[in-house]
Amino acid sequence: MLTFERLESSVRWYARSFPAVFAAASGSLLRTEDGREVIDFLSGAGALNYGHNHPSLVRGAIRYLLEGGIVHGLDLATTARRRFLETFDQVVLEPRGLTYRMQFTGPTGTNAVEAAIKLAWKFTGREGIVRFDGSYHGMTLGSLAISEAGRSNRASLRAAFPVHTAAFDDGCEPDLVDLAELAAWMDSVPHESDLPAAVIVETVQADGGVRPARLRWLKTLADIVQSRGVLLIVDDIQAGCGRTGPFFSFEPAGIRPDIVCLSKSLSGMGLPLSMNLVARRVDQWAPGEHTGTFRGNNLALVTATGALELWRTPGLESLVAEHEGRVHRWFADLRTQLANPAQAKLRGRGLLQGIVFPSAEVARRVSREAFERGVMAETCGSRGEVLKLLPPLVISPQDLLRGLERIGDAIRAVLGTIDPDTAAELAVRPRTRQSA
Repeated sequence: MLTFERLESSVRWYARSFPAVFAAASGSLLRTEDGREVIDFLSGAGALNYGHNHPSLVRGAIRYLLEGGIVHGLDLATTARRRFLETFDQVVLEPRGLTYRMQFTGPTGTNAVEAAIKLAWKFTGREGIVRFDGSYHGMTLGSLAISEAGRSNRASLRAAFPVHTAAFDDGCEPDLVDLAELAAWMDSVPHESDLPAAVIVETVQADGGVRPARLRWLKTLADIVQSRGVLLIVDDIQAGCGRTGPFFSFEPAGIRPDIVCLSKSLSGMGLPLSMNLVARRVDQWAPGEHTGTFRGNNLALVTATGALELWRTPGLESLVAEHEGRVHRWFADLRTQLANPAQAKLRGRGLLQGIVFPSAEVARRVSREAFERGVMAETCGSRGEVLKLLPPLVISPQDLLRGLERIGDAIRAVLGTIDPDTAAELAVRPRTRQSA
């Protein structure tokens, strides 16, 4: 690790949490230089829904390269781009009665969010954005301004546009978060020009602590926002592409966002690709008004098309539901083995699950213990108190259960050393970063 410490910026994060040098990967398994096997419950922070190096995606990429396919082509029309557009329309949009236009925005999710903000401004002529507590939308300045969760210190960040924070319904409290306050605030503005341009929401806040909004709350939100001429943007970057079961995480709520931000697992095997789905009435870009060198990389579009073919495979959505059931049964059994079951709670949707602990220190220790036992899972949440479980959607039942058993061992090891008084003390400590 000396090379990385000597030559790489201190900003690196995951390498500190998982200190090993990785040499190869296949499916849900990573292998280190010294031959150690690690079950991957991180999945590239959600970018590897189909696991590492899925054979059909690798074969497609290699074949495209060997045939001399264009890798970089700006936004020129290419055969790879056409095939992706047509396949996405046939596999995702048409069966759902959706007529979105597709805009390639840049290599990462934050580029999609920035483009969505700009388009909302252009379409409405207004600049305000409503975000929710616990939200996370990216690391560039506009995305950071509408985020609350994440690792960056935003104390000194001042948004260059109005930002309003609303309460998020995380589905864990007995009562829904009341949206009447948000509706009343919108109705109280003196002029229509004072309304926000858009509301942006994650249906399941991932980095915010795996907080799933209830479906009826999402439907009410959409009704309030869109009936007032405010655009609804759904950030489906981590929760989309099948992670929660259906292709879009918002499908079960029966809503139709004006803009949908996609990235992460869109390319299928971790190649950088992001895209916004834009309602046709909203797509008012002038040619070249939003541009960039790396929009719609053709090799990523080739693997993204392959991922859509995988998604078309019968039974994949039901497999996610079966895996979710396995996680819930494992956790129910685990809680019976804990001296104080209240110290660990499970929440989430599909294979975006989180275990909530009393504090960031407990979650971090569980993550570290799990890694020592051969499972990679990161922490998240406003205080870092949640262990996030993001195994590949196509993980085998055997590897899923092996990984869960090792995490269970880690949880028992950590919680078995913490008495109730210590747990209460840890719960109020501020989150701190690990040292280098």
